[in-house]
Amino acid sequence: MAELMATLALLAVVAAIAVPSFLSAQPGLRLNGAAREVLGKLMWTRSKAVEQNSTYVVTFPTDHTLLITSGAWSQTIDLQMDYSEITLSKSGSDPTFNGRGTASGSTTITVSNGSSSKTVTVSPTGNVKIS
Repeated sequence: MAELMATLALLAVVAAIAVPSFLSAQPGLRLNGAAREVLGKLMWTRSKAVEQNSTYVVTFPTDHTLLITSGAWSQTIDLQMDYSEITLSKSGSDPTFNGRGTASGSTTITVSNGSSSKTVTVSPTGNVKIS
């Protein structure tokens, strides 16, 4: 019984140290996840444009949604479904990918959660990266 009590006391001390650290790390982890989601959707859009040899456009109708369109087809992605505190802002033109995989102009998308932010950039060559 004494060994069980000692084990439980040790687990309580470890939990008391680990839980606040984990909770303070969560906003940064969610910000990274949202930035990677935007990066992934932009890379997917570029690959679909090349695969179908057509033009795909990504617009940002609100501060938390992406709208991907090609002709009559469209898809809306709401980031706040998975990342409730995330907002998006765009500078530059809307990313438009053509059949060669290049983009028209350069675009910077800022993903923020109130305390910090990440930027996703689309270069005219079609490369997409997080910084």
